[in-house]
Amino acid sequence: MTNGKTIGIGIVGAGFARTTQIPGFQNCPGARVVAITSRHRENAERVAQEFGIEHVAADWRELVERDDVDLVSVVTPPATHVEITLAALERGKAVLCEKPMAMNAGEAKQMNESAHAAGVLALIDHELRFLNSRQKMRTMLHNGEIGSVRHCNYLFRSDYRGVLDRQWDWWSDAAMGGGTLGAIGSHAIDSFRWILGTEVSEVCCMLATHIAERPDKSTGQVRAVTTDDEAKLMFRFADSSLGKNATGTASLSVVESGKYENRLEVFGTKGALMVEENGELSHSPAGSGIWKRVEVDQGSMAPGMREGSWSRGFTAFSAAIVDALQAGRKTVAGAATFEDGYRIQLVLDAARASNENGVWVRVE
Repeated sequence: MTNGKTIGIGIVGAGFARTTQIPGFQNCPGARVVAITSRHRENAERVAQEFGIEHVAADWRELVERDDVDLVSVVTPPATHVEITLAALERGKAVLCEKPMAMNAGEAKQMNESAHAAGVLALIDHELRFLNSRQKMRTMLHNGEIGSVRHCNYLFRSDYRGVLDRQWDWWSDAAMGGGTLGAIGSHAIDSFRWILGTEVSEVCCMLATHIAERPDKSTGQVRAVTTDDEAKLMFRFADSSLGKNATGTASLSVVESGKYENRLEVFGTKGALMVEENGELSHSPAGSGIWKRVEVDQGSMAPGMREGSWSRGFTAFSAAIVDALQAGRKTVAGAATFEDGYRIQLVLDAARASNENGVWVRVE
């Protein structure tokens, strides 16, 4: 790819892509969403009409084969990621894959190895890395603002799946890769790895399904939910330049009422840092007993997006992806690679094993 080339983007999926990815990419100079496809063609057609996307592909295979598609964005349930991604890589396409990367570490490893062999840009959509507040937090942490790291917390609280009449969908289906651990836990694990610059060495996990049945979208018949809507995790981290014997927790729920929370906290020997959903970054010097706000430019958000950290993160991330592709680069500084996706999947697999057996599990 050469400088100045318009980057053609193919979107596989019409859910999250509609609210975040398409507005993000359409906000990027030098990018054009040229095609979209979905399991339900009517959804793809509706989104294509809304955003002025010229082509609605019959299926993802047709989209991957298009010569005007440079980047395939895989915005589908996790069970479909490996097949679509491998086909795109085989065609020499750049790939942006939604998280969690795959159903298990075996699939993620295969995807990672294929990406290396293809020699193309291949990234996981951990857009929260591109929030100015989180980047500032990471810089302060590595500059020694709070000393050696002792402990980290991640809190995600929402009740968007808490209503009992919410319909059964792929999120309710373990066979499709639904559930809180994969969807939100992958973000928490990535945040810890990226912020601390180290790996999770051990994990202990408890999963729960509080709403065990939901009505089917098409028939109205009650169907069993096979995924978790709450995940509680404890972590031990490998020693690093930032700290030794550091620990962490994550409390993740999509059925908890109250204020929506998406908060990351890091505690050290000289104080603490905290970043919240609205992007507010705070610093608490040790012994002060208070949080002091750190001024951060929150950055822009593409038109048409819903207010939130995911939107602001993807606005910056999508611009970085397009810039890299226009310049012919195979990497985006600070982005989560397929190697990162594989490492995260190892932790997710260990967390599931911990939940099943009721023990701490070492991440191999």
